[in-house]
Amino acid sequence: MDAAVLSAIGPLVILLALGVLAALASHGARTSPIVGYLLLGLILSAADLRPIIDSHLFETLAELGVVLLLFDLGLQFSLTHIREHARDIFGFGPVQVLFATVGLLLASLAIGFSFLPAMILGATLALSSTAVVARLIAARHQQNCPVGLTATAILIFQDLAAILLLIVANSLGGAAVFPAIGLALLKGALAFGVTIAIAKLAVRPLFDLVARTRADEVFTAMALFVVLAAGWAAGQIGLSLTLGAFLGGVTFAETPYRPTVQVEIKPFKGLLLGLFFISVGAALDLHMLAREWPQVILVAAGIILIKILTNIASSLIFRWSVPGSTQLGFLLAQGSEFAFVILSLPTVRKVIGDGGSSVVIAAVALTLALTPLLASAGRSIAGSLRRRKIKTNEAEMTPHAVAPVLIVGMGRRGRTLADALLHFGIDYYAVERDHQRLSEAIADGYSAVFGDMADSRLWTPIGARDRQISVITAPTFDESQDLTHYAHATHPGLKRIAAVSNSQEAERYRRIGVEPAIDVSEPPGLELSAYVLRLLKVDNAAIVAWEKGQRARAAQIAETTAAA
Repeated sequence: MDAAVLSAIGPLVILLALGVLAALASHGARTSPIVGYLLLGLILSAADLRPIIDSHLFETLAELGVVLLLFDLGLQFSLTHIREHARDIFGFGPVQVLFATVGLLLASLAIGFSFLPAMILGATLALSSTAVVARLIAARHQQNCPVGLTATAILIFQDLAAILLLIVANSLGGAAVFPAIGLALLKGALAFGVTIAIAKLAVRPLFDLVARTRADEVFTAMALFVVLAAGWAAGQIGLSLTLGAFLGGVTFAETPYRPTVQVEIKPFKGLLLGLFFISVGAALDLHMLAREWPQVILVAAGIILIKILTNIASSLIFRWSVPGSTQLGFLLAQGSEFAFVILSLPTVRKVIGDGGSSVVIAAVALTLALTPLLASAGRSIAGSLRRRKIKTNEAEMTPHAVAPVLIVGMGRRGRTLADALLHFGIDYYAVERDHQRLSEAIADGYSAVFGDMADSRLWTPIGARDRQISVITAPTFDESQDLTHYAHATHPGLKRIAAVSNSQEAERYRRIGVEPAIDVSEPPGLELSAYVLRLLKVDNAAIVAWEKGQRARAAQIAETTAAA
């Protein structure tokens, strides 16, 4: 093999191995892999391995990582999805970004930046991390609760704002900034219109043809071709490669090939984006960081504090409760991975200064590392506020206004059932015996009390006698059997339902007088919810439409989370 090829491959082998170790270490530390890659870049810089990072091949691959990130982002922008969540995306989202931008702009001016760099910093730091927040929402099963839904909608708008910010940032090198920005926006709008036309007239038929070949390598090659061709075409008319890649992703957003393209692109995106973050870490000035580490901590603390306060303020404007506003404020308090992209642009570094850019990049990395702790703190505070409200309102703790459905267990099934009942305007009363699950459910906005329904003494205080249905979302057969005689003797009008996973289990529960409902759906609780709604005489067509919407949302969330 040619010596030049070997010399090019060798550094990449080393970087890939170190990248795997960084990702594994980040996973073990329960933080974002982005933080691990940045630290790896710092280590490589400290070990005087900068020549590897500065090679032309590495720089090209790192830039392609950003291109694929924007392409994948474009895949998420289904016009149907945007229409369904338009109020939060184009209402709540802009207000949140505006408040955060103004707050961070004023803070930047206060520490000595002039208006233009302060404006760039404010707008850049107003964005939150789609990758980190999407994973947190999925890990905590908050996809269908108000906090999760609204956070996702805000992130969609922020991703749109990031595209605009990239256009602006790439226009800073010209002598007349605002005319350049206007021209770039005009070109961007025209490019978007052309993209929609191409998606309808060319991409769908072309991929219909490719799909008939049933050749995986052809599909992968075509997906990569669209990414690179879209970026190249945008570059030819004076726009950025990244904007072109985003528009290339949009061409697939409304086609049936979107999930497959996403799967094909994902390994390349993850690998090359990791190289980009390594290059960002290596570009940081170690001597400056060693000298200015207190400043990095202060900047990170300032970003978090300002974003929490501005996020809460924007939530309150949209009539969110104080607990919900607090949880959302903490969840979106970090910086964004886009900050690394924007602050690494030569035009931006020239305006802000290399020292200032390095400090801010390091501070953003610190906010990403702290995100799980911040989200947990916000959830805990929200839970405390909601519990305090419940304690001061006896009506919420007593069964005077009797809800027809008693939910036993607020895990994923219980939450889905609660969402379904509220969707159709039906009240519920929930009991949970696991304190951690109870705290999380209350923090996420569900109404629930602590108690163990296996203890028959609890049945009277919670008003079980006056309710129509009791739904056991995670039943234990022995407990259900032990309570059968008591339930029949003292609560003859209460229909007891147990969620089961198969027909054999269903038959066991049926024999002891508990009505089984087989639930093997994704998300858990969907079939159980439909069963309960039919018992409550809800219109079947409305139930079917609700189920279809929930399955579509679950599939979309799964795709978004996998891509993040």
